[in-house]
Amino acid sequence: MGAPAPSVVPGSAAATPPPGRAQYAPPTVAPAFRAAPAVAAPLPPPPRHDNITPLAIGAAVGAGVVAGAIIGGSIADLRGQRQEVIEGGRTIYTEPDRVIIRDPGGQAYVRGDDVYRFRYGARDIRTETIGGETRTVVVRPDGSEIITVVGADGQMLRRIRRDPGGRELVIIDNSYRDPRAVGGFYVDVPPPVVNIPYDRYIVDAQEASPDVIYETMEAPPVQRIERRYSLEEIRYSPNVRMQMPSIDVNTINFDSGSWTIPPDQAARLQVIADGLNRAIQRNPREVFLIEGHTDATGNDTDNLSLSDRRAQSAAELLTQQFGVPAENLTSQGYGSQYLKEQTDGPSRINRRVTVRRITPLLNGGTASAAPPR
Repeated sequence: MGAPAPSVVPGSAAATPPPGRAQYAPPTVAPAFRAAPAVAAPLPPPPRHDNITPLAIGAAVGAGVVAGAIIGGSIADLRGQRQEVIEGGRTIYTEPDRVIIRDPGGQAYVRGDDVYRFRYGARDIRTETIGGETRTVVVRPDGSEIITVVGADGQMLRRIRRDPGGRELVIIDNSYRDPRAVGGFYVDVPPPVVNIPYDRYIVDAQEASPDVIYETMEAPPVQRIERRYSLEEIRYSPNVRMQMPSIDVNTINFDSGSWTIPPDQAARLQVIADGLNRAIQRNPREVFLIEGHTDATGNDTDNLSLSDRRAQSAAELLTQQFGVPAENLTSQGYGSQYLKEQTDGPSRINRRVTVRRITPLLNGGTASAAPPR
């Protein structure tokens, strides 16, 4: 199923989880992701929609398409809308609000648009293009604004929060590009060496105390960060991402093929939301990645789309129900590419949402992000 990653210091407390504790096992990286992608071109952007409109809180219940974004529903609803083409050796699957890219080397990536999450409860949304950059401004009821700046190539450059008084705080500065990154999104670095206890590197939210969850949301990288990484490099390079401890939440039970979180499941995110809000209150520039993972049942394309939508649903719920600032979250789906329990069958441990602090990766290990503008 692939080589274990990340590695650990032999004999350390993190070396081997106790028998029967698969929830603490480091995920295995799918074989294709242990080599650079065959096509070095940048990933194509997701479908673009300039007519994004505000939605009321709770509008994600049910199925439908709003401004090109599918809300609610199930993966079966998407198959008839999915278009497939071959471009530059890659297979590209386009959905109304997602694009899935399959590299000839076997890697597959899904790309969505975070801006859709900011629609809920917004007072107004406007989009403007200036000098090749597109700025989407989401106006909240209190008059504050979330500004997302996207380049001509579809890559997000900056995310800014502007308070009603006009003071701006840069949450994400994604303008950095390292020439060594393949296609600007993949970095070939060795697995990190982990020498902290297994249950503090991969935290099981069901068993951990609120204090441990909060401490993990502020924990440093497991090793020195060599440089700043772009958001794309963090999303699509497993050994970069795994330099940060993570919290696994596998207590949310989605219906088969669905990304809607049932109301009776929502309360299970309370302790995660409390930790996120506490960390963001301490440092308003913190950024957290909400990851979606599936088990190995179903086909890879469906699993990627489904996991990305489940990650987005979790991020939306954290904002709508628990008040976690949407601009401090970003989400990404990985399908069944990083299994913890090595089985092709159904697995609750593999069907999980993972929360990971990525601020040090974006900032090169420094304590804070770019200064206010």
